Amino acid sequence: MSRPLEERSVRASPATPARRWITRLAVIACVVICAVAARMTQLEMQSSQRQARYLSELGREIGFSVDDGPSASMRFPSAGPYDIRLGYASLASFEERILARGFAVTAQARGTAAMLAMADKGLFLPYEEKDRAGLALLDARGTRLYNAASPSVVYDDFESIPPVIVGALLFIEDRNLLDEREPYRNPAIDWGRFGRALFDQGVRIVDKRAPQPGGSTLATQIEKFRHSSGGRTASPAEKLRQIASASVRAYLDGPQTMPARRQLVVRYLNSVPLAARPGVGEINGLPDGMAAWYGRDFDEYNRILNAPISAEALDAQALAFKQALSLMIAQRAPSRFLRPGRPELERLTDSYLRLLGANGIIAPALRDTALAVPLGLNPTPRRREAVSFVTRKGVTALRTNLLSTLGVQSLYDLDRLDLTVTATLDNAVQQAVSDRLASAATRDGARDAGLIGYHMLRPKDDPSKISYSFTLMERRGGANLVRVQTDSVDQPFDISRSGRLNLGSTAKLRTVTTYLQIIEDLHTRFGSMSAAQLHAVTPDRQDALTRWALDYLAKTPDRSLAAMLDAAVQRKYSASPGETFYTGGGAQSFNNFEATDNSRVLTVERAFQHSVNLVFVRLMRDIVHYEMVKVAGPSSGWLDDPAVRHAYLTRFADAESRVYMSRFYGKYRPKTADEALAVLLRDVRKSPPKLATVLRSVAPDAPQAWFDAQMRAALRGTPSASITDQDLAKLYVKYGIDKFNLNDRGYIASVHPLELWTVNYLRAHPIATVNDVQEASRDARVVVYSWLFKTRYHATQDRRIKRMVELQAYADIAKSWRALGYPFSSVTPSYATAIGAAGDRPESLAQLIGIVENEGRGLATERISTLEFAKDTPYETHFVHVSTRPKPLVAPEIASVVQRLLRDVVAGGTAQRLAGGMTLADGRSLDVSGKTGTGDQRFNVYARGRRLIESRKMNRSATFVFVIGERFFGTLTAYVREPYAARYDFTSALAVQMLKSLGPVLQPLFADEKALRTENDAERFR
Repeated sequence: MSRPLEERSVRASPATPARRWITRLAVIACVVICAVAARMTQLEMQSSQRQARYLSELGREIGFSVDDGPSASMRFPSAGPYDIRLGYASLASFEERILARGFAVTAQARGTAAMLAMADKGLFLPYEEKDRAGLALLDARGTRLYNAASPSVVYDDFESIPPVIVGALLFIEDRNLLDEREPYRNPAIDWGRFGRALFDQGVRIVDKRAPQPGGSTLATQIEKFRHSSGGRTASPAEKLRQIASASVRAYLDGPQTMPARRQLVVRYLNSVPLAARPGVGEINGLPDGMAAWYGRDFDEYNRILNAPISAEALDAQALAFKQALSLMIAQRAPSRFLRPGRPELERLTDSYLRLLGANGIIAPALRDTALAVPLGLNPTPRRREAVSFVTRKGVTALRTNLLSTLGVQSLYDLDRLDLTVTATLDNAVQQAVSDRLASAATRDGARDAGLIGYHMLRPKDDPSKISYSFTLMERRGGANLVRVQTDSVDQPFDISRSGRLNLGSTAKLRTVTTYLQIIEDLHTRFGSMSAAQLHAVTPDRQDALTRWALDYLAKTPDRSLAAMLDAAVQRKYSASPGETFYTGGGAQSFNNFEATDNSRVLTVERAFQHSVNLVFVRLMRDIVHYEMVKVAGPSSGWLDDPAVRHAYLTRFADAESRVYMSRFYGKYRPKTADEALAVLLRDVRKSPPKLATVLRSVAPDAPQAWFDAQMRAALRGTPSASITDQDLAKLYVKYGIDKFNLNDRGYIASVHPLELWTVNYLRAHPIATVNDVQEASRDARVVVYSWLFKTRYHATQDRRIKRMVELQAYADIAKSWRALGYPFSSVTPSYATAIGAAGDRPESLAQLIGIVENEGRGLATERISTLEFAKDTPYETHFVHVSTRPKPLVAPEIASVVQRLLRDVVAGGTAQRLAGGMTLADGRSLDVSGKTGTGDQRFNVYARGRRLIESRKMNRSATFVFVIGERFFGTLTAYVREPYAARYDFTSALAVQMLKSLGPVLQPLFADEKALRTENDAERFR
């Protein structure tokens, strides 16, 4: 039963006042708490004391150290322009490529747990970043060879910045940054600007056209254009990332941030992005911006702006200040303001001048004068001073080597990496050699070097047209170290490492090495056979080397490889030039340099010593015949077997026809259809049948009227010019494309059939590529060469088959040469390859002689000994080149024989000028050995019947590839090109004498040869 309502009310009423008071107290408590929290928040926003305490404590735990060996805890950045430019974002891929090239990580940075945790949370790594960095190259002694630091100039500290620039910057970007009343201020966030930015973002939800002013401080702007992707803030989350990263960075050195805030001004002015200019590249920082956009000198405009305002200097001060101010404004959209938006930039700059004056940041006089002067953006950037290519050949070689090592796209990108490289070059010796080479281009210098004389320069010769290239390597520490590499060519072309030069008889070094490798192969095959077994072997009739080996092994009591190699270089050949050699697809004849050798019969050793051409031509013939049998078997197998004959003929037809197609494509592809026809008709005899055949082949669907017009134009001025319309109609029908096959049409027109086909095809397919032409012409090429497969051409077929097998042999020779450093994929398929026709590079020759002198073992060529990335950063990594086990490339017995041959060249041969060796300052002498070569490259034009109608000397070279002492080797080349080459007749004696004259400047490298000999002995023992 329920109680009366009055009773329930009376019983409840005594508690009502108490509850009311409790509620009031709770509300008051909440208000007090909220007020206290708000006040505390307000105080924190004003003073940043609590975050200063927390973040400074965190900052003490953040750091990194550089310890030995690779780090397992690296955190690399990804997308920021600063990190990409300096290479930090690519360090992982760089490391992979560098390790694959024989380097090892000797030291690497390791972040503390707190630093790694911040990176894992997505913040940018906090450390003292560099404003200026770039590629630095040092020589082996630590001398600076090259420095590409960017920006080119920076402010070193806050005190060096003119106060007027600091005041303007803070007014525009961050007015309270340097407020001394707030020692713990967090510079990453300005709460007032941040709040307005949040409000404006809210407004834009409703009104998309509402303005969107930023809330960034200098600290967050630096984080943005250094580390955010593309230097932009892509989302609110990215903005928070910038604020958090900047906040941690501000307190790294403790709770009081004034030093860090001053450094923000320095860092901002040194690295603010200011667009890019052709010929300059990306421009970062106010100092570089003033130079690039206004042509201002750093020291000059800072001196002007640091001076007190005065009437005498006011005009200069106003202009310098206005220009600096314009760049502070232009950073908001530099690509627009500094190029198409220049008038807008001028208006904005004037507007800020008024604001700065009205707020007392600058004096009224400075404001008014600055308003009156135009900005005057520099239309063309200041040209860099020209630098001689001669002085930087070694540096260019190093930078090019680094490009391939790191996989960087351009030298411009390479120069911007935060990287210090120590090279193997000795800069002092390199410069001394460069000076000597340059001096040799003068008459006095050539005379002082002893370059005027027999087989060198004549008194009337102009030495200034001759260029010299010098490469010196040292075998040390398990590698071939490049100590000197320079030339006297004031062009980007590097004689030692570029091009394909005819270096003459230096090719005999490669040829004799290949010859001895064949002898080694024959020794391996037959050396263990009994006399009866040897007599049972039937060599191919053209394989002279196998026949000799079988005969030698059957008779000799000493079957060792060394004895057989010694006997091989004693084999004799005629030096007579009175023989025609069928090589390279045709008949060739050769001459000796000295006519007195023509009637002699010489051993290979003697011919090498005196560089007798015909002996080596005949030796190369034997080498080629041996390789032909090796790759294709006995000649009877590929000449007598119908299936093999057909396969070789098919390959020949395809290969030769492709050569023709490429030649015709290159001749007609750049021309229009009418131009191509005019070129083709120009060489056709003006006979109506011939012309009609060409026209009906090239344009088979052209109407009669077009045909008549072309025929009359072509016959104008000839006896057939009065040809009638009826005759033209008959020709049009008679020589239609369906009346004769392609071969017959070529015969009638006296034009190569494939040339007719090519002009016709390109007329219908004007944008075809050479591959399109080759593929489309497949059937036509088969038709054109169908005659070759007919049995009545048996002798012709034999010549073609031999040519194909010979090409295979030369491919095998090229393969063996490439294994010993030959820089090209193929050699010239001619016996002339033995005397230099295949070309070579001086540096590659040096590598070959280095293999020989290292007892047949190959070592890596080293230009770089250490790389140091990102010094004083959490990404710091040190690489050192490590020695690798030498690679056996040539049998030691072969190397020993070749060494003896090289010594003979100097002792009593073509390099006898250096028979006394290199004399050192203490009277000791270092032995010299090597091989000389004289290259005379000509361009010959022949008429029908092989009648020579023009011979033009393209270039002349003299080369000496040498060994000095036990560790040093290299090449020296003298080179003169067209049109001057015809004026000189020097020989390799010029290169030998030039090396001799360099002896004094090479002394610093040779001085410790005795100590190095001991080290060398230790290496051999190991």
